[in-house]
Amino acid sequence: MLLESNELDLNAMGKLARQEVLALRVRKFIASDIALKLGDKILFQGFEKYSNAPSIGRIGMAFYEAENQPPRIADYFESAYENIDELRKRCFPYFSPIDLLRCKLDETWLPGAQLETLYGRKMYVGLSRVIKPGVRFLAHHDIFAKDAPDSFKARSLQTQIAANVYLTMPSEGGAVQIWDRELTPEQFDGMRGDSYGIDPEILGEPDLEIRPEPGDLVLFNSRRMHAVTPGSDDLRLSLSCFIGYRGEASPLSFWS
Repeated sequence: MLLESNELDLNAMGKLARQEVLALRVRKFIASDIALKLGDKILFQGFEKYSNAPSIGRIGMAFYEAENQPPRIADYFESAYENIDELRKRCFPYFSPIDLLRCKLDETWLPGAQLETLYGRKMYVGLSRVIKPGVRFLAHHDIFAKDAPDSFKARSLQTQIAANVYLTMPSEGGAVQIWDRELTPEQFDGMRGDSYGIDPEILGEPDLEIRPEPGDLVLFNSRRMHAVTPGSDDLRLSLSCFIGYRGEASPLSFWS
């Protein structure tokens, strides 16, 4: 169910992409001391809130926030490069962990890996997500075809993988919970009502719970229901993106 490794290699990534395992944890993808320094640098300049999940902080705009509304979609694409560059500036003089992830997968995955394009434009990658102490990240799923229902590229994905590099973690809590089940978009929307997610208690015990440490990379199938437990004290900061898989002969793709 959970595959653990010290390297992001072709074999491990292939098992996750083919859905032979539910999640992959790469311990110390970046050194823990560098992760903490990056966390301080990124958080020092502040962050905003999700428009549809105000209890969660973020730096950059997630595509799903556009909610299929043309003005918001335009805002997303117009700010894509600026937001990618902003993360690099906040990380300087250190490297961006998202850039490292992109390079490693491009070198490891035989057909390569590239930035996703949608509607003929490059997408943004590298969302910084901040969860304050005591806040539970509700159970939800992430489905590209739901966010871009008129796009063949979104519908062509065989697997959508969520990738998170953890920079700061609370001393207790902040674990990723994953249920080995999918809800249809209609089922999920009916259960969540006006909220961005649903109470994890409704789903029962998770099939997998992972408590990352600073520097860890955790990847999992984002179409499965997932949530985050409340943290006890410090902010929980992760850098995230999605990785699209369209078969072993096709390049992987990245977006946030």
